[in-house]
Amino acid sequence: MGFLHPLNTDIQAPERFTYPFCYEPHPLCVMAAKEVQAYIGSRAEIREDADKGKMFGVLVVEKPTPCVSPPLQGESEGVFFLAAYSGLLAGRNDWPFFVPPVYDAQQPDGHFKTTEREISLATQLSPLISKKMSQDLQLWLFHQYQLLNARGEVKDLVDIWQSYYSRPKLRQKFPLPPGGTGDCCAPKLLQYAYQQGLKPVCMAEFWWGATTHTELRQHLNYYPACRGKCKPILTWMLQGLEVDPNPELEGFAHLELKTVYEDEAIVVVDKPSGLLSTPGRIEDYSVETVMRQRYPDSVIAHRLDMGTSGLLIVAKTLEAYHPLQEQFIKHQIKKKYVAMLEDGRCKKEEVRGTISLPLRPDPMNRPRQMVDLEHGKRAVTDYEFISPDIVALYPQTGRTHQLRIHCAHPDGLGRPIVGDELYGTKGERLMLHASEIWFRHPITGQEMHLTSPPPF
Repeated sequence: MGFLHPLNTDIQAPERFTYPFCYEPHPLCVMAAKEVQAYIGSRAEIREDADKGKMFGVLVVEKPTPCVSPPLQGESEGVFFLAAYSGLLAGRNDWPFFVPPVYDAQQPDGHFKTTEREISLATQLSPLISKKMSQDLQLWLFHQYQLLNARGEVKDLVDIWQSYYSRPKLRQKFPLPPGGTGDCCAPKLLQYAYQQGLKPVCMAEFWWGATTHTELRQHLNYYPACRGKCKPILTWMLQGLEVDPNPELEGFAHLELKTVYEDEAIVVVDKPSGLLSTPGRIEDYSVETVMRQRYPDSVIAHRLDMGTSGLLIVAKTLEAYHPLQEQFIKHQIKKKYVAMLEDGRCKKEEVRGTISLPLRPDPMNRPRQMVDLEHGKRAVTDYEFISPDIVALYPQTGRTHQLRIHCAHPDGLGRPIVGDELYGTKGERLMLHASEIWFRHPITGQEMHLTSPPPF
């Protein structure tokens, strides 16, 4: 079976290629992905390994228009797709349905495997020599990845990496790629397309199999390319293609901000989903900028994710801000969130309980967070089901994406929040709302309890 698979459809191709780090899969990619999924399901030895959790990708391509008409015998026009998987699949990188790796390091008699065996022997004699040999071998391997872009230019992985991280501080922080760089779906697909003179049309990646206990990916959901390994590579490989603009650079709607409570010291607002709490790297419009236009000395006392709606305290002065911060630091402020969960059976049998799963950033896929029982920071959430699909969440700690992960994780509730594109399935909005907050007024000392009913 060849690597080029026909798509028999009259669906129109997009005007520009997919921006791989934030996208909605094009219908052509969805069609191609379904064929890949059917193929995986029909091959027992592939499916058995894929069921453990594996990222697959599809690249829709066009063949160049033949210079003669009609096409020569054996030469067909139309739209096709290529398929790939990240890393190895069932210990192999040579499955016939999928494109080959950018560089095949798995040949038993090749330089990489031969040197690996030598390193194993050297480890018994001298760990220092073994370590140096391993570093040299890894650097050698990176140089074997000769990656093309749409202009036909070639750079190896080390050159790509160091060109991307060209500033001295960044070069010091990221001197070389992490292991496995270049073996993800997207580089494999683009490399093969360029080598064969095919025109990339659109691309998508999906997860097959079990939800891992660290990455929290859902079966058959689509995901962007990983930023940690693929951002430098794809920045190079997409040069020469007309690519969709980065949606994250296009700004957001200037949504209305409703006031729930206000006095001379504080304002409590009801932040809508889709509005930043504080200015982002690109977007300046936020709760903070709106409040500072009204009250120049105001300070946001805490934050909500852009997708999360609900109650947010703003101090009008530093005199009010510092006592509020002290209450947050001492965990004296209580918050209640309400979330709507995706369909499915909750992994927790109890109507109420506590989830404790430590969290840390995922360095390869920021802003995603991941569960890390050894190195993660303490993250604890109390929960209580209001109905089979609606849960009240009471965070004891305030880690990034804590509630989203504690809902989605198999050792948490095992059901992502509806609309959670990072840990579940993308929807119209993230169905998470900060509905109640209890705190002590920073000036008067009065006990405050404010509410905002969920808009879902």
